Amino acid sequence: MSSPAPRPRLTQTSAAGLDVPVRAGPDLVDPNHIGEPGQVPFTRGIFPDGYSGRLWTIRQYSGFGTAEDTNQRYRFLLDQGQTGLSVALDLPTQCGYDPVDPMARSEVGKVGVSLSNLSEMEILFDGIDLGAISTSFTINGSAAMIYAMYLATADKQGVPREKLTGTIQNDILKEYVARGTWIFPVRPSMRLIADSILYSNEVTPRFNPISIAGAHVRDAGATAVEEMAYTLANGLAYVDELIRRGGDATRFARRLSFFFYVHQDFFDEVAKFRAGRRLWAKLLRERYGVTDEKAQMFRFGVVCGGSSLIAPQPMNNIVRVTIETMAAVFGGAQSIFTCAFDEAFQIPTETSAEIALRTQQILAYESGIARSVDALGGSYVVEHLTDQMETAIEKVMQEIDDYGGVEKAIEDGWLQLRIAERALERKQKIDRGETVVVGQNFFRRDDAKNEVAETFHVDPEAARKVMEKYERIRDTRDAAAAEKTLADLGRAADDDAVNLMPYLVDCAHAYVTVGEMVDTLKARWGEFQEPVRL
Repeated sequence: MSSPAPRPRLTQTSAAGLDVPVRAGPDLVDPNHIGEPGQVPFTRGIFPDGYSGRLWTIRQYSGFGTAEDTNQRYRFLLDQGQTGLSVALDLPTQCGYDPVDPMARSEVGKVGVSLSNLSEMEILFDGIDLGAISTSFTINGSAAMIYAMYLATADKQGVPREKLTGTIQNDILKEYVARGTWIFPVRPSMRLIADSILYSNEVTPRFNPISIAGAHVRDAGATAVEEMAYTLANGLAYVDELIRRGGDATRFARRLSFFFYVHQDFFDEVAKFRAGRRLWAKLLRERYGVTDEKAQMFRFGVVCGGSSLIAPQPMNNIVRVTIETMAAVFGGAQSIFTCAFDEAFQIPTETSAEIALRTQQILAYESGIARSVDALGGSYVVEHLTDQMETAIEKVMQEIDDYGGVEKAIEDGWLQLRIAERALERKQKIDRGETVVVGQNFFRRDDAKNEVAETFHVDPEAARKVMEKYERIRDTRDAAAAEKTLADLGRAADDDAVNLMPYLVDCAHAYVTVGEMVDTLKARWGEFQEPVRL
């Protein structure tokens, strides 16, 4: 005889550790904290009309194999209604290696597209008007080089630089603590990021030269509170560096953007974004005297998926991503990427990528949830959780300040250890059944097949094709021009007062490779050595 499957108990503590009342009322809410949409402190959003004025950018993260392969996927997604591009780059490109490097060969084109030089980027955007599309690059250690190549590509297309829109992630601090695609030590990396931001403010005023990302610390184990706290703390570190370099906070703050993961605890996620938006405006105003309201705005994009998706019973991931996308909409995101249901174990197929895209479109155009700005604003539960979230975030940020700031915490390995400990706690809670993951630790089917009908395969010849193109460019480019631009870059790197971006753009135009640019700077700066704490 069959018996009911074990059922988990509901608790009144959220995934972020916040207290969720069974019955909420007006006694839990401070009306002075709520405000109006589009007005300081921006709790209810940065635009007075929400999405009725402009929908969020539908930006699916994609890239694999060769530039030709990825260009075809981009054209497919744009034809299906995607409104922005998000470029996934392979690990060699992210870490500053050319495809022929022994360290790179086994990873060429596997988790993203290989982009070693300007020729590859020209292929990637063939037939795509850079003046008409917003492009995001998930790139950090080599972000300045990729940005330089993007500018050179626009120059080749005849697109004025001031028309370019999009984002380079360019957030190296979170790489040191959560993701690992660092190249240079902390201090020269901060210089390179400041160079790219200050340069972009002048030549690409509509482009976001940094997307300060909490997403990867969240996937590495951090809670929603810690994700926001670490992100804001990193943001302040960048502001301090830019001011030290002579930047005008009111000006550069207008082009700072943020990036997060959305996980499953719906009200945690909505409260996280509302609290972060309010707190960022407060920090800029009180710490730096920024009074311009546009400069106080907290603009962010999200990924719905990541480590919240699992391989068992993968179709359930469609539901997970839908819930997370709704949280992003109610939280007021400016751009959204929805993961495909098979992303827990493979690069998405064209079919699964289309379902992920359609998830956003159905929510945007069929569900009605985008009609009202901050539709959950005034909810007793949401406002109560927003206040709790803000207090908890400030507590974590104070702990970082007390330690000596983000850069010291990274160089000492303190932040890395803290995230590792939290990741272990998360796993232990799942193992004990305290955190419910449907299909994994509850409501499992031991006889269920995890296979999906369609399996994605990267072209087995992709790496060979990439390396052949690389050698062809090296053989046909103007060698003297390439050597000159590299020598100029090296001399400029020796002077901390010089902005390196014009030299990197010159290198890109001369078809100098990412690996050559990186090696030139490594010779001056060395490489980051990860601290070990026990």
